[in-house]
Amino acid sequence: MSDCLFCKMVAGVIKPEVVFEDENVLAFRDINPQAPVHVLVIPKRHVATLNDLGGHEMAGQLMLAATTIARQEGLAEDGYRVNINCNKKGGQEVYHLHLHLLGGRQMTWPPG
Repeated sequence: MSDCLFCKMVAGVIKPEVVFEDENVLAFRDINPQAPVHVLVIPKRHVATLNDLGGHEMAGQLMLAATTIARQEGLAEDGYRVNINCNKKGGQEVYHLHLHLLGGRQMTWPPG
């Protein structure tokens, strides 16, 4: 999608601070971090929301990438949070499916 911020990152038009990339997934640091480690994990193929995901293969790729990044960032042992916001009332701001990987501090519940 030509007007999608995250698609522009996948295409290389916008250069995020990449922490992980493979053939299906791109992960980069959030520009407005809510924790010491805040990484967004996105599929390279445009999917607007979690509701549009369709099959389980892409979900698995995103989750495996998140666990790889958690280990890479030193979060795996102490713990971390993976969050997906879906649509306006769910807090989604960019309509390209993405996981938030947050860690490096104690997470609280409820998140807000």
